[in-house]
Amino acid sequence: MSDTFKQLHDAMDQFATERDWDQFHSPKNLAMALTVESAELQECFQWLTEAQSRELDEQQLAAVRDEIADVQLYLIRLAGKLGVDIEAACRAKMEKNAEKYPADQVKGSAKKYTHYQD
Repeated sequence: MSDTFKQLHDAMDQFATERDWDQFHSPKNLAMALTVESAELQECFQWLTEAQSRELDEQQLAAVRDEIADVQLYLIRLAGKLGVDIEAACRAKMEKNAEKYPADQVKGSAKKYTHYQD
């Protein structure tokens, strides 16, 4: 785990401990809370056009920043509960994705990897 993730993990642990919230932070509950925060992030973009979603005003961007932070903090808390190294997991997943989506076959296409498999 990188120093940054370790520091955030430790800060989240302390935050929960100070509030006696660890009792509520089972992996199941954290995963559920994560979906709620993801939905709140989506809500920031609801009804915007593609162009509008790329040009948020400061108030909209502040709301998006808060929701991105909430999502990331729940991910860090969940990973900590399960002993998952987020950085290692991301790197491993990127390697899997590179295998599933060879650049020479998928460049410019948004089709799912199953479309490219024999």
